Amino acid sequence: MKNSYLCTPKIHYQTYIMYAIVEIAGQQFLVEKKDEIFVHRLEGEAGSNVEFEKVLLLDDKGTINIGKPHIEGSKVTGKIIDHARGDKVIVFKKKRRKGFQKETGHRQDFTKVLIENISVNGVAAE
Repeated sequence: MKNSYLCTPKIHYQTYIMYAIVEIAGQQFLVEKKDEIFVHRLEGEAGSNVEFEKVLLLDDKGTINIGKPHIEGSKVTGKIIDHARGDKVIVFKKKRRKGFQKETGHRQDFTKVLIENISVNGVAAE
């Protein structure tokens, strides 16, 4: 799972694909239908459904809607696939000439989410 949790921008947009920018746990993600994204750990079991209502931007076949701050009535639904942990990050602290050294590690918890649908005003996207 080397760096698979990082959100990298997509550069191959076509005008016939609907995509949205969604705020999930304080971070913004660009999502399309059938995308699998890694977000910070969410509550819920694997296989349960989740809804994200903080949609910041929505592109529906070339028609762009920008929320102020969110688009009312739009939401992104998904399914929790799995809970995983990221790679270990080593934190090393040292104070020179004092003999102080400290090394700790950290693994971030992530949730893998499959984006199932993007809906606008209760109407599901094609």
